[in-house]
Amino acid sequence: MNILVLGSTGFIGKNLIKRLEPEGHRISTCSRSAGVDIRNYQQIRNRISETDPDIIFNLASHGGSMRYVREFGADVVSDNLQMSLNIYRAVKELNAKIKIIQPFSNCSYPGDSSVQYEENWLSGDVHKSVFSFGNSKRGIYYISKCYKDQYDINTVNLLFPNTYGPGDSIDPNHTHALNGMIIRMLQAKKKGDKKFVVWGTGSPVREWAYIDDFVEALVMAINLDNIIYPLNIGQERGYSIAESAIMIKEEMGYDGEIVFDTNYQDGDPVKIMSRQKFEESIQGFQWFDHRKGIANTIKYYEEKL
Repeated sequence: MNILVLGSTGFIGKNLIKRLEPEGHRISTCSRSAGVDIRNYQQIRNRISETDPDIIFNLASHGGSMRYVREFGADVVSDNLQMSLNIYRAVKELNAKIKIIQPFSNCSYPGDSSVQYEENWLSGDVHKSVFSFGNSKRGIYYISKCYKDQYDINTVNLLFPNTYGPGDSIDPNHTHALNGMIIRMLQAKKKGDKKFVVWGTGSPVREWAYIDDFVEALVMAINLDNIIYPLNIGQERGYSIAESAIMIKEEMGYDGEIVFDTNYQDGDPVKIMSRQKFEESIQGFQWFDHRKGIANTIKYYEEKL
């Protein structure tokens, strides 16, 4: 099978390629660092044409921390929608039988959600802390639906919780949330800091997907078709930010005190994803243990920092 991975040098892209390589697929890559800017229609059209994929994993995304997506919201929305429009236009013109598989963040759920059920995904506004990023993902859904309705383009849209694990950026400002906390605590430990500051109250509850689980769900999605209205990839199990911080402290052996800076705005109070439809669609999925995932991630960053 010919597979094109967009965003191939990112955290998820690198891990997906590593997972796919032993299966004998012909894997092609695409990233801005390799000279293809998906915001440029001709560049992405040329890349799709020359690789002739059966499946495109669209992992290209403009995002960042809550502070970043607030400050640069217009850029986030513009880039994410422009990339999506260019991808679908190119697929329509070159080969409308290409399947597009793409993950969305569960921050695109309404901000007042507790357990996130797919049928409620568009029932309210996303949380103001991620207004630009969350709404850009909803916009990509609308693009995929319109191209399905008019051109019968096969898309599998998947909603994921926060991801973490080895292989992400070592910059705490440009990594995923839990990885960023691990990096900052490692730095505090190395400096001998007696206090570690967690931004916000620590009370928001988040569901976490270890990177191997995230990637395995993407691979399993190869066997799905026409999931336009997105499917949760969730286990319906969450941990508060404070609980995860304590796990990190314990696994790392950091002996400082964890304190909470309430001057920072909390995001959604609870983000836990219903697992019912996921278990009906993908049976027998085994989730990685959260504490073990944290331990693996700490080990990775200890070697990198």
